Amino acid sequence: MRHRLKDVAERAGVSVKTVSNVVNGYAHVRPDTRARVEEAIAALNYRPNLSARHLRKGRTGVIALAVPELDIPYFAELARHVVGAAADLGWTVLIDQTGGRREQERVIASGVTDHLIDGLILNPLALTADDLVNLNGTPMVLLGERVEHGTADHVVIDNVAAAREVTTHLIGLGRRRIAAIGAQRTPEGASA
Repeated sequence: MRHRLKDVAERAGVSVKTVSNVVNGYAHVRPDTRARVEEAIAALNYRPNLSARHLRKGRTGVIALAVPELDIPYFAELARHVVGAAADLGWTVLIDQTGGRREQERVIASGVTDHLIDGLILNPLALTADDLVNLNGTPMVLLGERVEHGTADHVVIDNVAAAREVTTHLIGLGRRRIAAIGAQRTPEGASA
């Protein structure tokens, strides 16, 4: 049987509001009262109803990360860092692999976000800035250089400056035969 806040309050001999104050970490609870409530919580193995808490706060505590491919080391490492940073803040991350497919990117950018997540980090390959206009208002951060001048916040590197810096470094090491070798799996994924 799942115990409610009311059950904890009855066992501790306090009001439901006092139990709520203890559960939410409010400082203005007498130490002896806090101890009784914590003892009742432990005895009943009480766990807060996170759905109700999120509903009350208007937040889910979940963000989404949508990347083209998880088997590319860059995206796997990005996902690891996003999950770690979110966990430090008490958030959960849902990860989706879009494959760089327009329809999958559109679904994650518009359909999945309705009350399921509080924010989206998206690395679009197929969508354009026009595709991202008039979405449902979920906060979004775009990664990569595919969408410029959109309505969402955007994190991008200057590929030209990065290539120049790498080339300069290699020339400084005495290298003269420099080439960039790599496979571009989708036409949409071409870097600017």
